[in-house]
Amino acid sequence: MDTPNIETETPRVALIAITKHGANQVAAMASRMPEADIVVAQKFAALMVDAPNKVNAYEGPLREQMAGFFANYDQIVFFVSLGAVVRLIAPHLKSKEVDPGILVVDDAAQFVIPVLSGHVGGANAYAEKLSDMLGATAVLTTASDVGKTIPVDILGRELGWKVEAPKLNITRVSAHVVNEEPIALVQECGAKNWWTRPTPLPKNIHLFDTFEEVDLDKFPGLLWITQREIDDEMWASLDERLVVYRPPVDQEA
Repeated sequence: MDTPNIETETPRVALIAITKHGANQVAAMASRMPEADIVVAQKFAALMVDAPNKVNAYEGPLREQMAGFFANYDQIVFFVSLGAVVRLIAPHLKSKEVDPGILVVDDAAQFVIPVLSGHVGGANAYAEKLSDMLGATAVLTTASDVGKTIPVDILGRELGWKVEAPKLNITRVSAHVVNEEPIALVQECGAKNWWTRPTPLPKNIHLFDTFEEVDLDKFPGLLWITQREIDDEMWASLDERLVVYRPPVDQEA
C-alpha cells in the first residue's frame, strides 16, 4: 500500500535570492530565521555578513543548483518571480510525497505563495508562518484550506498520526470532502483535539465513536481513526472510500 511519508521534524529551510533587492529582503529576515540556510549569488554575499545563518554563495546559473536544493531541503523559499520559479523547478518534480515545499515571496513582501507540496510537503503551513513574520498575506489555493474543511492527506499530522490508505483513496475521499458530500469520521482512539480551525466542523462531516455505527450506504467517504487491523477484504469492500489514521498507541482518546 502506497502511503504518504509525512514527517513532523523541524524542516530544513533555504531562503533563495538572485537579485540585490531579494538579497536585502533575505538579510532582513535572517536574524528571525537563524535555522534557515541562505542562498544568494556570489556578488550579493557581502550583504549577508551579519547574518547568523549558513550562507551558500553560488556562482553560475541558479538552475544548476536546483537538484541539490530538492535533495537537501524540506522548504525552499524563493525571493524570485513566480514564473521564473516554475521554470526552475519543473525538471525536478516527482510527486507530492517526495517533493519539497516550494514557496515564493513577492518583491514587495506582501504575499507568500505556496507553489508546490502545500499539504504533504508542509508549504501551506510554512507560508502562514512566513506571512505572520513578514506581515504579509499567505495566498492559499488548496481546496481544503480555502474551504476550511478537513485536509484528508494530513489529518492529525501534528499529533503524530500516520495516514494509511492507497493514494487513490486519499484523492477520492478528498474530493468528496471539498465537494461537501457526506463523510463519516469514526474516532476510536487518539487525541480529540485534531480540529484546530476557529470555524465549526463542516456540516457534511458526521462523527461516530465506532465503525459499527456507520450506515455505509449513506457515506461516499469514510475517515477511520483506529488501531484495528483492517484486512484486504474490508479495503476491497469499501471500494476507494476508506482512509485510515493511526495515532500513537499511547495517545489518549
